[in-house]
Amino acid sequence: MMEGTVKWFNVRKGFGFVNGEDGEDYFIHHSALEQGTFLREDDRVSFEAADTDKGKQAQNVALLQKGSEIRAQSDESSKEAPEEETSEEPAEEETSEEETSEDSEEAPEEETSEEPAEEETS
Repeated sequence: MMEGTVKWFNVRKGFGFVNGEDGEDYFIHHSALEQGTFLREDDRVSFEAADTDKGKQAQNVALLQKGSEIRAQSDESSKEAPEEETSEEPAEEETSEEETSEDSEEAPEEETSEEPAEEETS
């Protein structure tokens, strides 16, 4: 058995790729998953590597850990660094909010000018 990280998985099409611990990419077909298992980017999985006539494939794929859980753990372990980054990020967000509020101020003026025109034609 090998472990790897899901690069991407398209639920609608039923396939994706996992990057194995050997550095190789393996094709995953939905039929290789346990019933009811859905994969997302960055999920950790175990699988049996198989070389087929179509290339490397992951078979008997089992979900070990969701990518969202992995990200949450890394956030907890590095709380000091994100706080510093977070203090910088809101300033950028505030700027974009100001830009958004300017845009939204323009939009109501246009709507206001349209409303009386509609009333006159009614």
